[in-house]
Amino acid sequence: MYKCIKLKDSCYHNQSMETQSQKFLQKIIRWIKRRLQWLAPGMGIKRWLVVILTGTTLIGLGFAVVILDFYRTVESSLLVSVLSWLSLRFLSRPIRAIIFGGSGMALIIWGIWGLNHSLLSPFVKPGKPLLETVSAYRRRDRGPNIVVIGGGTGLASLLRGLKEHTHNLTAIVTVADDGGSSGELRREMGVLPPGDIRNCLAAMSNDEALLTQVFQYRFPSGPGLEGHSLGNLLITALAEITGSFEEGVAESGRVLAVQGRVLPATLRDVRLVAEVTMPEDKRDVVVHGESKIPEARGKVNRIWLEPGNPPAFPPAIQALLSADLILIGPGSLYTSILPNLLVPHLTQAMKASRGLKFFICNVATQIGETEGYHCGDHLRTIEKHLGGGMFDLVICNNHFEPDLPEGPEWVIPEEDFAEQYNAYQADLVDKNNPWRHDSVRLAQAIMDLYYDRTGPLIIREDI
Repeated sequence: MYKCIKLKDSCYHNQSMETQSQKFLQKIIRWIKRRLQWLAPGMGIKRWLVVILTGTTLIGLGFAVVILDFYRTVESSLLVSVLSWLSLRFLSRPIRAIIFGGSGMALIIWGIWGLNHSLLSPFVKPGKPLLETVSAYRRRDRGPNIVVIGGGTGLASLLRGLKEHTHNLTAIVTVADDGGSSGELRREMGVLPPGDIRNCLAAMSNDEALLTQVFQYRFPSGPGLEGHSLGNLLITALAEITGSFEEGVAESGRVLAVQGRVLPATLRDVRLVAEVTMPEDKRDVVVHGESKIPEARGKVNRIWLEPGNPPAFPPAIQALLSADLILIGPGSLYTSILPNLLVPHLTQAMKASRGLKFFICNVATQIGETEGYHCGDHLRTIEKHLGGGMFDLVICNNHFEPDLPEGPEWVIPEEDFAEQYNAYQADLVDKNNPWRHDSVRLAQAIMDLYYDRTGPLIIREDI
């Protein structure tokens, strides 16, 4: 009985030792795999490793020439013996090559890793691995060239999600805003309205913590400051200092470490005008000013810009022509999206672009603009102003829970919507703010649809 127990204990002990050995071996394999990930395609490491190895080899050859010459001319037998021992002459040449080459390679990789860790650690968020940070940055740096047209909180939400997938982002926003802080600065300072541009810069910032919150801060009171946003004042000040509005926007982007660009649709001082049918007496009235259109609370028939046919901002045209993907919306249909598309050269550039064109339909209606609208109504409104056949795909929400607060209603696809348009429907609702898109879900859906049509992302690295 004692022997049986002893044998069982010995068996358990052996199994425990084998399990520990396997776990130890698995840890070593995982450690090696993590280190080898630095050599994965797209990391930008291999090419520099080859350069370092080449330089190190040349230095080693130089030292070898000096040592060999010294070895052949020295007369001291003791020194010759020491050099022979240090050069491992008692081993065969292949073994010596493996030992010295492997040791040198290990030291070089260790040195590069330590140097990179020391240089990059101040820029890595606490608790996030350095390798993951570098890999994500390189992936986004090679992301598709995306141009987004819109305005308001919808555009800012979309940009906040897309910046996690690509650094090659360009937002084109309207300059027809004439309400609030933007409108006041426009009237008093003669600058283009910076409100939508400020929101986009904040959404595209790498660090949406304290600095971005300060940029978005709105003064609640104070002579001359009440209602103004600090970001609006900063953009205005930089426009005055640099001598141009576009340079002021670019400098604001550098302050916020923005990866991407925010461009005005035009540099012309334009005003948005709408023909609205009033609900009381069914008469048509003309409403001047972007901020006045929702206040009219009537049915918008058509809108236009005054003065008409404003010239487009040339970098915005270039961005559209070189885009891989053009996104229209989300945002206020009449006061954010259409004002951009009413700049003739922008629309022409978008139609001429070879990039895919997606229209993103709003989740909910907007009081004073799109009350009672379905998905098809948004598309027909754009087609009425600009013509049809503009979009390769329409993205719309099909999840209508929870209940919306009083006022806005769900934008629901019609029964025959999929027959009229090439549509993609998914749950895109932000659970905390159900009248808006979830930025992460929407961005992921867009990227999946884009790669589904263009093929998987292939990252190449020439070494």
